[in-house]
Amino acid sequence: QVQLVESGGGSVQPGGSLTLSCVASGNIIAIYTMGWSRQAPGKQRESVAIVTEGGNTNYADSVKGRFTISKDNGRRTVYLHLNSLRPEDTAVYYCNADIRGVLNGRSNYWGQGTQVTVSS
Repeated sequence: QVQLVESGGGSVQPGGSLTLSCVASGNIIAIYTMGWSRQAPGKQRESVAIVTEGGNTNYADSVKGRFTISKDNGRRTVYLHLNSLRPEDTAVYYCNADIRGVLNGRSNYWGQGTQVTVSS
């Protein structure tokens, strides 16, 4: 069974930094696009950043220049480096990945989420 597990959330002051990690595990044949989304209280979930199988990246306008997505294929891990954090970045951050697994074919998977709180 394929699973995504996030870590690295926490509480920081405005202007601070965090790095989120997400590890894919299970009977995996291939991992394609990986990404991060977030959901703030009372708001819809929004895509923050994605990285394709080939390493191309794309970011939401609200985080461009502040957040960086990267991946380690050997470790099946995607990272989100959050810099210059603002109170409006407070949200639950979710990892998602397009994965081809041995049992279930190709599907989109989500992690359980990790809380990021930016407050003074």
